[in-house]
Amino acid sequence: MAPPDFVVIVADQLRADALGAFGAEHARTPNLDALAATGMTFTNAFVQHPVCSPSRASFLTGWYPHTAGHRTLDGLLRPDEPNFLRTFRDHGYHVVWAGDRGDTFAPGATELSVHEHGFTEVPAEARWGGAPAERRRRRPALPGIEDSLWDRLFYGGEVLDDALDFDEAAVRTAESWLADPPEQPWVLFVPLIAPHCPFEAAEPWFSLHDRNAQPAPVPLGTGPAYLAAIREKYGLDRVTLPVWQEVAAVYHGMVSRLDAHVGRIVAALGPDTVVAFFADHGEYLGDFGVIEKWPSAMHACITRDPLILSGGPVPAGTTDALVELVDVFPTLLDLAGIESDHVHYGRSLRHLFDDPDGDHRTYAFSEGGFLAEEEPRLERGAFPYDLKGELQHEDPRLVGKAFAARDRDWTYVWRLYEPPELYDRRTDPAETRNLAGRAEFAAVEERMREAVLTWLATTADVLPAGRDPRRPAVDLPAPRCTP
Repeated sequence: MAPPDFVVIVADQLRADALGAFGAEHARTPNLDALAATGMTFTNAFVQHPVCSPSRASFLTGWYPHTAGHRTLDGLLRPDEPNFLRTFRDHGYHVVWAGDRGDTFAPGATELSVHEHGFTEVPAEARWGGAPAERRRRRPALPGIEDSLWDRLFYGGEVLDDALDFDEAAVRTAESWLADPPEQPWVLFVPLIAPHCPFEAAEPWFSLHDRNAQPAPVPLGTGPAYLAAIREKYGLDRVTLPVWQEVAAVYHGMVSRLDAHVGRIVAALGPDTVVAFFADHGEYLGDFGVIEKWPSAMHACITRDPLILSGGPVPAGTTDALVELVDVFPTLLDLAGIESDHVHYGRSLRHLFDDPDGDHRTYAFSEGGFLAEEEPRLERGAFPYDLKGELQHEDPRLVGKAFAARDRDWTYVWRLYEPPELYDRRTDPAETRNLAGRAEFAAVEERMREAVLTWLATTADVLPAGRDPRRPAVDLPAPRCTP
């Protein structure tokens, strides 16, 4: 039997609970829901980092962000480091990257990993859609909400431009390429931008979702110090429920447009093509009174992922087994009959095809944040990310290192500069009530802390594949003799 072809579609900043297949009652995602209905839906999949670049480096290598220090926006995969796209290429697959998403490979690494890269039709705007002032758009008039607060909500509003944007150009590139693919097995990698902020959409997506039907965000609850700091710095205490609902409705409109884009790509495929769909991380969207993401955020709205595998030998089914994003590409390699050339921590999900009720991992781990002394390396974003950058430099402890472990019932978060967190997801799925430090949960807390320590010890690094001579020949002159 010939090895299957693969399409890998990666959304940016997509919450799992934004899709109908993952329980969103008001979602309008028919294409992704259909993809899930014909394939495997992983309801307990988690990202390894809450920010795009480290997350992408992780799922493309099977390494955790701490394994090789890929913990920053500019700590990208180098030409001397392995990645799974390159593994496919080295084993006879033709590998294509639709668009130029970035935030993944350092200079020189892309050329070693894929055969084709870029657009067939170049978009007319910047990758992120431009700053709000650069777009023709319209914002609603809501009482007491001025443009400056909309900006701090990363909200653009209704887009009035009709220029070709990044995702449309990437999808057209994928459609064009799929019209005449090569005979050899291939991988088409399609990393998109949506529904990453700024939260804005053209019609019909802008008005698609009823504002009043949007649920209220998760209440503030207890949590790490950065939540209150963001609310104060951004002035988010002024945000009323109708404003959060406006932002959420536009976000879900962007998700619906993403769904239509996925539908177009899937429509161009044969039944034997395996499709992998997932996101690099989620979005707060008003939960805990904040917006966007944070480098040490461990909440489920940021770390739970909408992973779907479909097509080819993948059966229809749903599993609540604990899964990590580092497991996705090893699964695709397994389906292709390829053994990875490097040591990694991903585990093939293929056994869950036959036993979706079985177990996969005892714990799923996520991590993020920095040491306080790493402050000079932290980002200084342009508007409207400037306040986020200022907070990190003013008090780097707000973005201190954090490690989360999840089993089927509990979430434990260890923070370098703050007390730990423990959440019982059976009674508190939104993770709002911190139970750490309470005597009745001491055994659970100790078990989860030990799991984090063991994980860090066993994944702290990887031995190099090759061996070096312990006494190599050195081509240099000997030290000069002094008479």
